[in-house]
Amino acid sequence: MFYEDVLIAPVQSEKATELREQGKYVFRVHPKANKFQIKDAVSKLFNVKVEACRVMNVFGKMKRVRKSWGRTASWKKAIVKLAPGETIKVFEGI
Repeated sequence: MFYEDVLIAPVQSEKATELREQGKYVFRVHPKANKFQIKDAVSKLFNVKVEACRVMNVFGKMKRVRKSWGRTASWKKAIVKLAPGETIKVFEGI
């Protein structure tokens, strides 16, 4: 798996913004990626030093569409903690 395939998109939510102030960044990642691949991809793509990586599965929620019930897609989320003093420039404008 290539580095570009591991990270899908940054997560933009209130909780992710609060974590960003602590030096932690939240990404939506490939479902088959593990901690080591995510840590390596972030360090190579953004030229930063990664201290830790936490990974979790986010299960889809039940939603109602007209008369029937459905489920949104499940996805995988990673919280990456950077070394002190490191930042990712992509998130500064968000």
